[in-house]
Amino acid sequence: MCGIIGYSGYRNTGNVLLDCLKRLEYRGYDSAGVSINCTDSRIQTIKAVGEISVLEEKIQSQSINGSCGIGHSRWATHGAVTEQNAHPHESCHHKIAIVHNGIIENFKSLREQLEYDGHHFRSNTDSEVIAHLLEVEYDKHQNLKQAILNIIPKIKGSYALVAISKDEPNTIIAARKDSPLVIGVGDNENFIASDVPAFLPYTKRVIFLEEGEVVELTNSSLQVFTEQGNKKESEIHHITWDIKDAEKSGFDHYMLKEIYDQPESIQEALRGRISDFDYSISFPDKVEEILSQPFESISIVACGTSYYAALLGKYLLESLTSLPVDVSYASEYRFFGKNNSNSLVIAITQSGETLDTLAALKEAQKNGASTLTITNIIGSTATRISDAYLLMQSGPEIGVAATKTFTSQIIIMVLISLYLSLRYDEIGVDEFHHHIQKLKRLPRNIRSIFDSIDNIKKIAKKLSTVDSAFFIGRGLWYPLAREGALKLKEISYIHAEGFPAGELKHGPFALLTNKTPVIALLHRNITYDKMLANIGEIKARGPIVIAIAEEDDEDIEKHADMILRYPTDDEIECIIPATVILQLLSYYTALYRDCPIDKPRNLAKSVTVE
Repeated sequence: MCGIIGYSGYRNTGNVLLDCLKRLEYRGYDSAGVSINCTDSRIQTIKAVGEISVLEEKIQSQSINGSCGIGHSRWATHGAVTEQNAHPHESCHHKIAIVHNGIIENFKSLREQLEYDGHHFRSNTDSEVIAHLLEVEYDKHQNLKQAILNIIPKIKGSYALVAISKDEPNTIIAARKDSPLVIGVGDNENFIASDVPAFLPYTKRVIFLEEGEVVELTNSSLQVFTEQGNKKESEIHHITWDIKDAEKSGFDHYMLKEIYDQPESIQEALRGRISDFDYSISFPDKVEEILSQPFESISIVACGTSYYAALLGKYLLESLTSLPVDVSYASEYRFFGKNNSNSLVIAITQSGETLDTLAALKEAQKNGASTLTITNIIGSTATRISDAYLLMQSGPEIGVAATKTFTSQIIIMVLISLYLSLRYDEIGVDEFHHHIQKLKRLPRNIRSIFDSIDNIKKIAKKLSTVDSAFFIGRGLWYPLAREGALKLKEISYIHAEGFPAGELKHGPFALLTNKTPVIALLHRNITYDKMLANIGEIKARGPIVIAIAEEDDEDIEKHADMILRYPTDDEIECIIPATVILQLLSYYTALYRDCPIDKPRNLAKSVTVE
């Protein structure tokens, strides 16, 4: 998830691009760049590693005249954080410059062919192949729109693509597939961006580019086309947000925006890793090399929310493979972890900079173990010191309480588990394909949760008046109970604890009163009857029970006081929608308690000190 802006108009293009990029910096802030179509018939590209302010200093030190340009703020998912890998990317002869969000799944084969044909690549990104493909087609047709229409069928993956050519000085061409683009309609100026906040101070008239559409815009005209090149009429919408709201895309808090980002972030976590052709799972070569080693066990190390993703990973791996799995808090593992050179150590860290997790990784390597990191940030310390890494591909997460990164962590643990299950012949091909198909339905299932928001708010209103709450579950649902309790306590300041349902009678029952609600997470699995019995034991002691259950589970209605439902599916694929319910329940509870949701007291997004 990166920030894109394109501008054609009468203002100073460099200043406009910088201004717009600053409002998109939440979408990516490891590097940035601009390409400006100058009045002397050349494209000038300026890039910088770091925040937009670094790019601003470089631009202001140069004299650039031009009325058309493109800009990009990067959240690296392919290629290290370097100036060469920053966008925009240019073609060999500097005729064309492009910016791109998304993933080009077949970039390796495209790049190999282009290099064979004599093209010289300057970066290690997948995006650069687009600039070279466009150059080939532009040389044939001398028309940028036609060049983009011609390369679209050759690209597999996702893209929000914006391009300029030095031979068409006022023109911008853009196309989208699975990544958002929005047009800003101005007076004697037009904009194209990945999100409305970019250009909101300049215009509130927008056109949302639909899937597969292409747009040609200049300072005085714009036309939308289908991917076949046919003209299309598009509706202009009028935005009513103010700029403060727009930074969060109209949401009151970053946390809520990031909860609603999850259909997209789940797609990004899956994209490039599951094949539509043969339903296989593939990872980068280094990861597959690590996973093919003859390790005897797996240790997972993590902190906070990532620890609960690790616990879920344990249940997933042990149910789908024959491997024993140990989960440790990273802060404990670094001092007391198992020193086993025949183990694979998986570190889960959203930031890639969590001090205890980095120390655990170093301890594992010192003892000869292979290490694999799951993180959201390429170029972070964890990606540099581990033997291999997998990116969550979630995009920036601003709210302190982890939401979309947690569900992306779960997705990656599911993919690793399925991948290894095939390797160890623990799962049949039909069952494997079944899971892949169900994973692809997850974005739709998440969206269905948003339709029940009124019921979630109603229960959150009741929850907001209590001082303490319990969360219970069994199997996969026990780690989720602990994560649900963590979310509630960190943003609403309500004391909350998560337990295995069968453990309540071993002590926690002493704390139950009729003022202590219990949130029960259940699925009709092998422990369903046990969960119903546990709920009965709880009810006998006075608390109300809020059940989170399948949409067609009728039996739970006899046992729970209130019910929140997720789409009925296989257990593994139900965890994600149920997680979204817990996130929304915590969010609205905190909202009703007037808590500072994005910045809870005493907490930081990344813990980089002891």
